[in-house]
Amino acid sequence: MKKYLLIAVAATIIALGGLYFYLSRPDIARLNEAELEGREPKFTEGRRQVIPTVGIATPVGWSANAAPAAAKGLKVQRFAAGLDHPRSMLLLPNGDILVAETNSPPRPVEGLVDWIKAKLMGAAGAGSPSANRITLLRDANGDGVAEEKHVFLKGLNSPYGMALLGDTLYVANTDSLMAFPYKVGETQIADAGRKVASLPANAPNYHWTKSLAVSPDGKLYVGIGSNSNIAEDGLDSEDNRAIVLEITPKDGTSNIYASGLRNPTDLAWNPWTGGLWAVVNERDMLGSDLVPDYLTDVEFAAFYGWPWNYWGGYVDKRVQPERNDLREYTRRPAFGLGAHTAPLGLAFTPGSALGAPFDHGAFIALHGSWNRKPLAGYKVAYVAFDAKGRPQGKLVDVLTGFLTDKDEAHGRPVDVVVAADGALLVSDDVGGMVWRVSNPAGVKVAPVAQVAPSE
Repeated sequence: MKKYLLIAVAATIIALGGLYFYLSRPDIARLNEAELEGREPKFTEGRRQVIPTVGIATPVGWSANAAPAAAKGLKVQRFAAGLDHPRSMLLLPNGDILVAETNSPPRPVEGLVDWIKAKLMGAAGAGSPSANRITLLRDANGDGVAEEKHVFLKGLNSPYGMALLGDTLYVANTDSLMAFPYKVGETQIADAGRKVASLPANAPNYHWTKSLAVSPDGKLYVGIGSNSNIAEDGLDSEDNRAIVLEITPKDGTSNIYASGLRNPTDLAWNPWTGGLWAVVNERDMLGSDLVPDYLTDVEFAAFYGWPWNYWGGYVDKRVQPERNDLREYTRRPAFGLGAHTAPLGLAFTPGSALGAPFDHGAFIALHGSWNRKPLAGYKVAYVAFDAKGRPQGKLVDVLTGFLTDKDEAHGRPVDVVVAADGALLVSDDVGGMVWRVSNPAGVKVAPVAQVAPSE
């Protein structure tokens, strides 16, 4: 018996040693970040992984006077501090800013995979319980600092997307779309609100955030992420997921507007074309060079490939059975944002006062990678658009310095909003901040393009 016990112990040690050997040699990127950006990003063969590369920037926060680095000619300052995991933001008509202090809902830990996911989230600064509230920030004296902070809504369930339509504020909880009465200038909503529609939040609720946008004709659009990486738990768990959902606010009726988008983390209306656009987080565990996250127009009834293929027709052979019949119907994304950069925030430039070269395009918050070597993202970038309203070129840095030279994270950018005075506001969940980026030269605020309502 002792002999067999020793054999079992030795086998366990060898297995653990093999696992350590594997983990200590992660997949290293063979392409730089710029090669994975733009309308024609480069593609390598997928390097399939059983265990993902893990590269997490340890959160260290900001020291008293520290700040990110703004692009040449721009200035960055603290607009608000001391927030609890601030994520999405919304500009109100009087210039106030709403920010969702939120985090993932509790998830069951039922095995080794769940335990590892929980540890990774904690290591990345996302393991704390959700504050489940929306806070109002007000800069009453116009000095670029929010001297007022009010609990605007509380008792929510991992709130994320927010949209204002007339005198109604809509909030996308992780499991429901809620409506609250709103009056300009108020600093608190005490009303319990009404439920407009249920949103899928089936366990394990892998992508819990629900992005939200309102169209010029008064429809609501909700971005709903997948419940897995590549539907490895079966398609039954992906019902009404990896989609953009169109909802009529009056009665809550809905239909799938577009599908095959693994995780559409933010939605916005292109001011030059009038079309809906999104930033999307793509799939994992194909190596550090795949698959580029992306910015794209979202067309009605379009299919974007998930889980069977990516970027307009590259087949993901891990997904069985294959659906090659869908390849010809798969829409190609408009612009690559780099692999594993985790774009979370999207805002177009009309209304901004940052000036050239940041005057005709879109700002994107890249939250940063957790499974790439070297790390990617961890910055706010700009994408230029041409006269026809299409993205071009490569990403241009607007706000960097979230990482230390030791790959530690002072913070991680989440959302971007153009403020009433033309400054760019950036939420930072790890740093607990909202940053304000401005142009000291006093550039005139760009006119906000008006998109004609649909008939």
